[in-house]
Amino acid sequence: MKKGKLLDKVSAYTAAAEARKAGIYPYFRPISSGQDTEVMIDGKRVLMFGSNSYLGLTNDPRLKEAAKAAVEKYGTGCAGSRFLNGTLDIHVELEKRLAAYVGKEDAIIFSTGFQVNLGVLSSLTGRNDYLILDEYNHASLIDGSRLSFSRTIKYRHNNMEDLENKLKNLPDEAVKLIAVDGIFSMEGDIVKLPEIVALAQKYGANIMVDDAHSLGVIGENGAGTASHFGLTDNVDLIMGTFSKSLASLGGFIAADAPTIEYLKHHARSLIFSASMTPASVASVIAALDIIESEPEHIDRLWANTRYATRLLQEEGYDIGVTETPIIPIYIRDNEKTFLITKYLQDNGIFVNPVVSPAVPPDATLIRFSLMATHSFSQIDEAIDKLSKAFKFVNAMPVKQAV
Repeated sequence: MKKGKLLDKVSAYTAAAEARKAGIYPYFRPISSGQDTEVMIDGKRVLMFGSNSYLGLTNDPRLKEAAKAAVEKYGTGCAGSRFLNGTLDIHVELEKRLAAYVGKEDAIIFSTGFQVNLGVLSSLTGRNDYLILDEYNHASLIDGSRLSFSRTIKYRHNNMEDLENKLKNLPDEAVKLIAVDGIFSMEGDIVKLPEIVALAQKYGANIMVDDAHSLGVIGENGAGTASHFGLTDNVDLIMGTFSKSLASLGGFIAADAPTIEYLKHHARSLIFSASMTPASVASVIAALDIIESEPEHIDRLWANTRYATRLLQEEGYDIGVTETPIIPIYIRDNEKTFLITKYLQDNGIFVNPVVSPAVPPDATLIRFSLMATHSFSQIDEAIDKLSKAFKFVNAMPVKQAV
């Protein structure tokens, strides 16, 4: 049988196979335990510093019990979309909770955070409108803009002068939606929201903030970026995911009631996707209960963030402009980034490598992320082994190597 052009094309991709052959392939690593500060990989204990479970709630027994109870009552799935037969009373309950949590009139939940951004950006703006994106935005915002019929304009990361230059050349009559990450998922810095609000007001634009990495991390009770800056009323749409601090799966968009009503009837990734499973919904509600009633989880997260940041800076590592529990450790060399990642896992530390083409070759990094449930001793162990990994591959911390 003739192979055909498609198989020829996919067979030409060999990068993953070459990395496996070299023993440095760092993706799709099977974990055989719960997502906690310690996980099991290949039967060995590994400290997890690559998770987005910032509050460490994924193994909280209260979330597990809530999920079990939901399965007992509702079953394992909804067998349809929210638009048709897939809306449960707990979906509506969660939406009301989320709207109140982030300070908006209404909200709608989707099956994943990625689907939120696909549905919102592809449906809110039209052919004569504009989407304005930070160049470092998450891929879901980029892909959502690609599905839109409107024109997409990118500005340099957190560069307000460049953003203003883009805005001032757009027609007054067009809808102009600035869509940005609240906390940038690789760099760990926070969007310059006060400046964006001022520019949006000056040029008649609207604002959407993706709080995937901000909920449970910044703002009052972890309510996100707009809350952090006291600008909730100045942000039109607030998006969030449940797969990080909220320890489940799914996502939401919160806004004024007319906007949510519009999205309910136009967002294709909502209308044509199966709804969130009962267990996922119930576990998010339980996570919200904990976050709102037990602020100590966020306090511990920030204590760990301050501790790890101080140690890394004292050791001379280049951690960029991070302000959050996401700490990039810049290596600026693809091969050494892979080798350090492998050394760390072989020695019981899980981190995530970020290499080109995701970033330029001179900006490769290890993404070191913290959880509220990490102990100082675990952080000490990780940073000690990080130093050994740098020495093993002959890569001194960037600031020490100058």
